[in-house]
Amino acid sequence: MPAVAEAVRETFHQETLDALVDDARARSLFATTFVVVDLETTGGSPDGGGITEIGAVKVRGGEELGEFATLVNPGERIPPYITVLTGITEAMVLPAPRIDSVLPSFLEFAKDAVLVAHNAPYDMGFLKAACAAHGYTWPKPLVLDTAALARRVLTRDEVPNHKLATLARWLGNARQPCHRALDDARATVDVLHALIGRLGGHRVHSLGDALEFVKAISPAQRKKRHLAENLPNTPGVYVFRDSRERPLYVGTSSAIATRVRSYFTASEKRARINTEMLAAAERVEAIECAHSLEAEVRELRLIAAHKPPYNRRSKFPERIVWLKLTTEAYPRLSIVNKLADDAAAYLGPFGSRRLAELAAAGVHEVLPLRQCTQRLSTRRTVAACALAELGRCPAPCEHRITPEEYTAAAAEPFRAATGGNPGEVVRRLLARMRSLSEARRYEEAAAMRGRLVAFLKASVRMQRLASLTSLREVVAARPAATGGWELAVIRHGRLAAAGTSPPRVHPRPTLDALLATAETVQAGPGPVPCASPEETERVLAWLERPETRLVQVDAGWASPVDGAGRWRELLTTAEAASGHITHLGD
Repeated sequence: MPAVAEAVRETFHQETLDALVDDARARSLFATTFVVVDLETTGGSPDGGGITEIGAVKVRGGEELGEFATLVNPGERIPPYITVLTGITEAMVLPAPRIDSVLPSFLEFAKDAVLVAHNAPYDMGFLKAACAAHGYTWPKPLVLDTAALARRVLTRDEVPNHKLATLARWLGNARQPCHRALDDARATVDVLHALIGRLGGHRVHSLGDALEFVKAISPAQRKKRHLAENLPNTPGVYVFRDSRERPLYVGTSSAIATRVRSYFTASEKRARINTEMLAAAERVEAIECAHSLEAEVRELRLIAAHKPPYNRRSKFPERIVWLKLTTEAYPRLSIVNKLADDAAAYLGPFGSRRLAELAAAGVHEVLPLRQCTQRLSTRRTVAACALAELGRCPAPCEHRITPEEYTAAAAEPFRAATGGNPGEVVRRLLARMRSLSEARRYEEAAAMRGRLVAFLKASVRMQRLASLTSLREVVAARPAATGGWELAVIRHGRLAAAGTSPPRVHPRPTLDALLATAETVQAGPGPVPCASPEETERVLAWLERPETRLVQVDAGWASPVDGAGRWRELLTTAEAASGHITHLGD
């Protein structure tokens, strides 16, 4: 329990820090407290030099609130060229305190402030290295680099370079740098204020905007960043639309405004998004949702309905295929795109045609199903193919087997697998894999393993879906992060209603209202009759979270005892296997 309590405290502490960081980023530049720092050192990197002087100035709203300055004994010789550059001699630093004595005072001075430095990686590198060397925790402050900011605000046509001395002269600062820490920090303060004065023209007003502005972003990102304004920071779906209101991209987030802003920062690395899509976008539509599950479901439905050009193709439902056992006298396997309301047996869904073909190859390996596509009659015969001559097909085309015998030997094991018990097919595939392995035909055994994985994965997936979609109604709730309850009404695997009850209020009235207004869902054929497989799987994942509670279920929610679920461990082992498969067991 002490370990759990400590983990909870650490999680709470991190969440508190994250909230403080988000609050700081949203703060206006005028209301932000900056500590502008400059260091003098004995070398060019923390590995080859120490700190000889720290100078810092605390400012907020254009007003200087305090200064921090001290020489530091680096504990090593100062190179002559450093003395010439800075004027700091060994005699000057000899009586000065060591860095381990200075750090606590400096960290306290800079507490809760944004650190600013010219060429900040240099100064931050020395400070972090000093903290690490002497056992102090680096507070991970937000850092603004005036050199990087100047490169974004000022062009080469305005200034020849972005050195501190050049900027101070060009801006007409009264305070000029002279390679002493406090004087350089004061000069950096003037440069910071001058640069902030020019940020308004770039629509940069908050600290978060400034931190992102200094990063490298595309012209389209800079031009369209206003699209992220005035969006709600709540769970929901966002839609980038072009000038003709066509959806370009659909996404979901627990905080819409924060997520959309990220598209206009350097963190967005997708080339087609930060150039093509943003160039075509004219507005962002925000659709607020009750909670994350509703947002995920709405995203899937919008993508399926509009097929936005910049969403990943894997989310499109037409990519889903099924393996169908036809209803002919001599059934065969066929790959289809949709489920029909017939007596055929289906296995799936498969995410691609290749996976369906892989599973079909596994079934054909162990069941004598015919692989020809022609329609066969019980009255006339046709010439047998090569598979019959090889003993891989019982040749129903020549009536060497009756429909009843064929069904018992070939069709029934597959129907049993789709009905919930894939054991017979799995055992035959395992036996085939063992025989290949014992014959040292390892490549063929590995190929057989891939077919087993494709077949078994689809069986497990279909059974999980069918166990939920067979239920007329499921009502569930889970605690909301801000208090109250997240509520969901699921009918035949489809999200029919979603809502959130207020904190410190009994959720029953909200739930009754949801039930009264929930979508009417009629049962249909197949394991996913009323929603896409992706939607039902999102609902399942939400229901299976440990904090989710089932409020009411109209019937028993269960899976067959001898169903595909009992083969999950085998599936995990088979997916992880690489080359050797003899350890796979029943």
